Amino acid sequence: MKCVAFSPQLHPTDWDGKVSDIKKKIQSVLPGGAWNPLYDTSHLPPEHSDVVIVGGGVLGLSVAYWLKRLEKRRGAIQVLVVDRDYTYSQASTVLSVGGIRQQFSLPENIQLSLFSVDFLRNINEYLAVVDDPPLDLQFNPLGYLLLASEKGAAIMENNVKVQRQEGAKVCLMSPEQLRNKFPWINTEGVALASYGLENEGWFDPWCLLQGLRRKVQSMGVRFCHGEVTRFISSSDRMETASGEEVTLKRIHEVHVKMDRSLEYQPVECAIVINAAGAWSGQIAELAGIGKGPPGTLQGTKLPVEPRKRYVYLWHCPQGPGLETPFVTDTSGTYFRREGLGNNYLGGCSPTEEEEPDPGNLEVDHDFFQDKVWPHLAQRVPAFESLKVRSAWAGYYDYNTFDQNGVVGPHPLVVNMYFATGFSGHGLQQAPAVGRAVAEMVLEGHFQTINLNPFLFSRFYLGEKVEERNII
Repeated sequence: MKCVAFSPQLHPTDWDGKVSDIKKKIQSVLPGGAWNPLYDTSHLPPEHSDVVIVGGGVLGLSVAYWLKRLEKRRGAIQVLVVDRDYTYSQASTVLSVGGIRQQFSLPENIQLSLFSVDFLRNINEYLAVVDDPPLDLQFNPLGYLLLASEKGAAIMENNVKVQRQEGAKVCLMSPEQLRNKFPWINTEGVALASYGLENEGWFDPWCLLQGLRRKVQSMGVRFCHGEVTRFISSSDRMETASGEEVTLKRIHEVHVKMDRSLEYQPVECAIVINAAGAWSGQIAELAGIGKGPPGTLQGTKLPVEPRKRYVYLWHCPQGPGLETPFVTDTSGTYFRREGLGNNYLGGCSPTEEEEPDPGNLEVDHDFFQDKVWPHLAQRVPAFESLKVRSAWAGYYDYNTFDQNGVVGPHPLVVNMYFATGFSGHGLQQAPAVGRAVAEMVLEGHFQTINLNPFLFSRFYLGEKVEERNII
């Protein structure tokens, strides 16, 4: 039996990199399948995958689903999903409030949500798996009710005009109409309201996540629990039409560090999808994105970072009741009914100055007392007697540039595609975004919804795509 030479001079980081090679050498000299009893490799990712998706939340899984659904022949594309949080304990998907609406100001966002709600309402036509029980997303079609002050009324009118043009069923309500339909609302300070009549409400995010995961596994998608720590890429220099010299990079290999281990597994690939949510900025940096001189395309970062958001659940027997829609106040405070037992959940995005430390998911209960409850009680007097039952925190994949999604390829790291930066509306738009990214990978352009305004290049060009209705 041959021996494997170990160098006493090996630095620990070099050693990490040698582990896989050493194991392969040992394997090559062992007779027939005797390797498995010595070392179980079932937890390792494959050595090759056509597509590596970084991030196993609902956006990453949706991309995986559409790649497999749109492939030209069954089994044509190998897809690997890498996620470091296999319990989803910190996943934005399952910590969200599960809302879906068409009440956006941008046509692209409205179109994304219109397709996504159709996907959700017909979930078993898309995600059914033979011999498995059907999915029940517990969709509550009670609509969104957005309230505007005198200052915001004209913007709301314009937004509703755009929403109707795109096919959304939304009506405007005066304070008097609002009082008649929802007598529990105090309309003081409200000049106008918009109310979603169809295809808006909320659903169970965990059920969607598990349904997608179950479906893509049945389609042959592989999963790996680990962390992407490095990309190996090749470079080509080229000159742009304006005479600027740029470096084009292509990723050939993704290094996945295995959980609770020093070893990593290299995975050769053709395409990388960055769907790492709040951490997608770090993944982009690993690929060299944003590492050039400031003001250049090479020096333009992916402006996505984690922002912590609190969700509070309270009990209020005298509350608005079963017909409560998803309400967003003029102050930015929001709430919705949760279940049938007089429970409600809600919260409020902090101001830039109040942004909490995203280093942990601890809840600030004073934030509810000081910033949320006063607005709730002012708008719904019954909430003066509420009792907070529980609370949690989750992450927004916050796009600091314009709070909108980043979709499609990077202009210089040519085989990295983005599905991130949705700043709180990624869950509800995931079915449509996954389809858009798959179209771009397979066909080279968006086919069903034109998402060119959401391409990465806007950060370099300074072209903000402003969404007015961020909750």
